Parts: sequence; structure tokens; C-alpha cells
Amino acid sequence: MTTSSGSQATPSRVLGTADAVTVGAAAMIGAGVFAVFAPAAEEAGAWLWVALLIAAVVAYCNATSSARLAARHPESGGTYVYGRERLGELWGYLAGWAFTVGKAASCAAMALTFGAYVAPELARPLAVAAVVALTAVNYRGLRTSAGLARVLLAAVLAVLAAVAAVGLLGSEANPAQLAVSGHWPGFFGLLGAAGMLFFAFAGYARIATLGGEVRDPATTIPRAIGIALAGVFVVYLVVAAAALTVLGRDGLAESSAPLADTVAAAGWPELVPVVAAGAALASLGALLALILGVSRTVAAMASDGHLPRSLAATHERFGGPHRAEAAVGAVVCLIVLVSDLRGAIGFSAFGVLVYYTITNASALRLGPRENRPPLLVPVVGLAGCLVLAFTLPLSSVVSGAAVIAAGAAVWALRRLVLDRRG
Repeated sequence: MTTSSGSQATPSRVLGTADAVTVGAAAMIGAGVFAVFAPAAEEAGAWLWVALLIAAVVAYCNATSSARLAARHPESGGTYVYGRERLGELWGYLAGWAFTVGKAASCAAMALTFGAYVAPELARPLAVAAVVALTAVNYRGLRTSAGLARVLLAAVLAVLAAVAAVGLLGSEANPAQLAVSGHWPGFFGLLGAAGMLFFAFAGYARIATLGGEVRDPATTIPRAIGIALAGVFVVYLVVAAAALTVLGRDGLAESSAPLADTVAAAGWPELVPVVAAGAALASLGALLALILGVSRTVAAMASDGHLPRSLAATHERFGGPHRAEAAVGAVVCLIVLVSDLRGAIGFSAFGVLVYYTITNASALRLGPRENRPPLLVPVVGLAGCLVLAFTLPLSSVVSGAAVIAAGAAVWALRRLVLDRRG
């Protein structure tokens, strides 16, 4: 089963392996790497490395399931398509709904992070400006978007390399800080930290949701996801090690800007503005990739009638779902104006984990002739997503579950109306 049942618009297949890796890595190496290690260290303490490993294992399982499904269903839409084809219309719809609302909140969080780093007193206007500008870039097609993502990713990696160099090679480095020892944080502390760290890896889904615009998707998507995930994991290990060797676990846990504090404590305070600039660029790179992914899922849902069908239209010149891109940009601007950063991140977290739960459940339905992953992979991925989802703060679980339930109610009402008409 390799085709969808929908009437999805046919976009241009313009992304090769290098471009797909760039989009996925840019989505993963976002603003989170500049901040996530501090709250994770506060939760996990000396067990930070174990939390990072748990997050990486769950991400690997999700990535493998996503890659195998994307190879069988090379369309834009990601798990919306996989759930629909493998589990039924409701599950595909719920995956698309969870991804759309969750990642729209992520877009707002990245935009607000950009504004906060550039000029905190003007954070919201700058966030809106960033969303408008990047929506305009995406409107012109994936070639333009991938080119900008490559530039942003290169700049951010250069900043992270500088942080790693001064942290690991400086006179203040203390390798003994890397030892896993000390107070056991409890399962909720360990898994809560893993949940935070997991979202730093979640950008590989952008490669799968762009499946309809990838050349030779059966080969390119699995390869690009594997390369992007492995590369980002190495980057996170090195950066976390640099921060820990200089700040120690307690200093890292108490830091509000851990990478900036790392270079300052290592004796390079002149690099603090550079790190801030890197965080701002990382926010833009993640926001660019997020808008791409959300707009493609919106277009796929619109082509099946779950959203206004006009949103599925493909631009004749640029080849992308231009109406969906404009609609997503408008919604994100609205969220930026009415929400705060912490609330947006927590809400997004729950939605993303629901999305990947359905991804792994869909992978369990692959047949032996469909290059299905070993059974343990989707089982661990599904269980890991559920556990991490319900170790999030209670407010995030309640609000996320309420929105998912509202989406299910909308679907049920639509089915009722269609059945009565039929």
C-alpha cells in the first residue's frame, strides 16, 4: 500500500539527500540546544547523560518508524498520511490535528525566543516580523527555504563549535564533572528530563512531512533521517559535555543561559554576544523548518476535506502549498500575540508525543514485505512516547488532552453530518 486515498495536490520533488538532511538538522538544532540542558540538569542531576540517552533512544525509534513509513507513503503530510492508511481515518486525522496544533505552538515558541534574544522589550513585534518574513521565504518554494536553512545551520554549528572548544579545551574544564553519580533523581525526575531533551531531537519529522517534495523518497528519506539524527546526537553530546565540564551539574541547573554562561566561565566573556546571536539564528532556522512541516500537513488534511480544500492548492510557479503556508503564518502570528513562551512549549510537547505515538502504532502495521522495522523499535517508541507524555507538567497534559479531545469531537461531528447526507 503505497498511495493515499486522498486527492492530494502534487508538489514538485526538488529535495535531494543533502537538502533533506539540512532541513531536518536545522529543525533539531534550534533554540532548544541553547537552553534545554539547564532544566534537564535540574531534573536529572548527575543522571543527565542517562536522560539524554533515553531521549535519543525514543527519538531513534520514532525516526526509524517514520523513515520506513515515509518510504512506503512518499507524500507530504507525515503521520497524518501513515495513520490514515494504516490505522484508519480517525487516527490519521488525530495525528494531523496533534501535529498541527502542537507545532503551531512550537512555531510561536521559536519566534518568541528569537525576539527575546534580539530585544526582550520588543519580543512580540520581532516575533511576528520573523514569522511573516520566513512565511514569505517558504512561499517561494523549497529550494529557497533549503538554501536559507543551510546558511542558518552553518552559522549555528559554528557557534556551537566555539562553545565546545572553549569549554572542553580551556583551563576551567574539569572532566570529573561528567561522572554519573550522586543523588538518584527518581523516575519522574529522570523521565521528565528525558522528555525535555526529546524535543531537541524532534525536528527529523520535518523530513518525513516533506515526503511529497523529496526526490527518490524511498531511499532519500530514511537516509536523510538517519544522518540528521546521528549528527545532531553527536552535537548534543559534545555541547552538553562542554557545559558540564565548566559549570558542573549544579551550576548548569541554575543557569538561565547555559551556553553563554559556559563561555563566560571558561574565560571568554567576549563570546557571550556571539552565543546570543547563535541562539537567535537557531530560532529562525527551527521556525523556518517548522512552518514548512505544518503547512504540508495542513495541505494534506485539506486535500481530504478535514480542512477547507482551498488550502491544498499548489503554487504553479513555486510548487508549494502557498495558501496553507499563508494560513499557518497567520495562525502562528495570532498565537505569538496571545501566548507566553512557557505555555507554548508545554502545549507543543504533549501534541508532538501524541503524534509520534500514532507514528509507531502505524509502523506496527507494516507487513514483512514492506521493510518494516524490528518489532522492538515501534514498541519501544510507542511506549516511550506515552511515558514521556504523562511525565510532563500536569498543566501541559490537561491542556493538550483537552485540545486532542476537541479535535476528535470535530471529526465525529463531521462524520455524523456526512453520514446523514449520504
